[in-house]
Amino acid sequence: MLSLRNITLTQYKNYLQKSFSFDKPVIGIYGNNGVGKTNLLDAIYYLSFTRSYFFKSDLQNVHHGMSGFRIEGNFETDETDQNVICILRETGKKEVLLNDEIYQRLSLHIGKLPCVIITPDDARILTEGSDERRRYTDALLCQMDPLYLQNLIEYNRLLQQRNQLLRSLAERISTERSLLDVYDAQLQRPGTYIFVKRQLFFQEILPSIEGIYKYISGSDDALQLTYQSDLLSGPYAELLFNSREKDLILQRTNSGIHRDDIDIRLANQPFKNIASQGQRKSLLFAMKLAEYELLKKTKGFAPIILLDDVFEKLDAQRMHKLLERVCAPGNGQLFITDTHENRMREHLDKLSTDYALIGL
Repeated sequence: MLSLRNITLTQYKNYLQKSFSFDKPVIGIYGNNGVGKTNLLDAIYYLSFTRSYFFKSDLQNVHHGMSGFRIEGNFETDETDQNVICILRETGKKEVLLNDEIYQRLSLHIGKLPCVIITPDDARILTEGSDERRRYTDALLCQMDPLYLQNLIEYNRLLQQRNQLLRSLAERISTERSLLDVYDAQLQRPGTYIFVKRQLFFQEILPSIEGIYKYISGSDDALQLTYQSDLLSGPYAELLFNSREKDLILQRTNSGIHRDDIDIRLANQPFKNIASQGQRKSLLFAMKLAEYELLKKTKGFAPIILLDDVFEKLDAQRMHKLLERVCAPGNGQLFITDTHENRMREHLDKLSTDYALIGL
């Protein structure tokens, strides 16, 4: 069992100095818009991922008029207690400590305290480009497999360098076309590792998503999800070689795992073209719940789950089914936000689970 017992925020977003304690498996956080409900969830996410879910730059997380922030959380696990501290110093340097030991590489922390977050902005996973679906995939796989994260970092670094070389060749800054052979050879090892891991991952999670979707939506809408990758059609070396002339013209690498996607169809039609709002919401929650359940299976304990403003997004029936699933006995700690205390209490009272409410 993984649970967060308390958290202290210093100069983080709208919190100048604030501490919260949590002693129940389900924590409801209510209050008007703008009081800091989402910011509190994001701080919990930060303790797990060493970054904000919403902002790429840490400077955007600093309390107005201040420089730097500090988040401290105490977690309880079956094996031991874990103290995590994330600090952005006035110099801009970031430090993350686990039980008073500073990480030399922040990536070493990913996966130790698994977490799944669901927010209104997550609809972009379904409606926007393939980047969003790869981000969903990578966020889960990086928590499950530290080697996946290291290979992903290496692949992205090499891809950036190869693309820079393509631009230099196009602009005649460089004439060393033979360097493309070097980058092609180097890309193959991390690229192949990522491809194999994604293949195995999608074989397991896609049927799970389809099943959970049917459960939440209460209907069989002929949903079909398929993994798409250039590597399904041939070896890495061959793909890179065959696309080289196109790469030189477009000044970017046009084949590889950085183009992977999930093809989503409903009754054999593109999902985003014909799906209703209810179907989109059901699929989004199905993807996140499948992520949650796969992490639980892989880690041997349930991750913390963060639900931000979901009452506004689902009808009562879908909402009950979602909560029923995540609040089942043996599942982990749940944090959920809403603007209405009575609505939250009404939904949670229907479940056989112990909960606490925090008003902001």
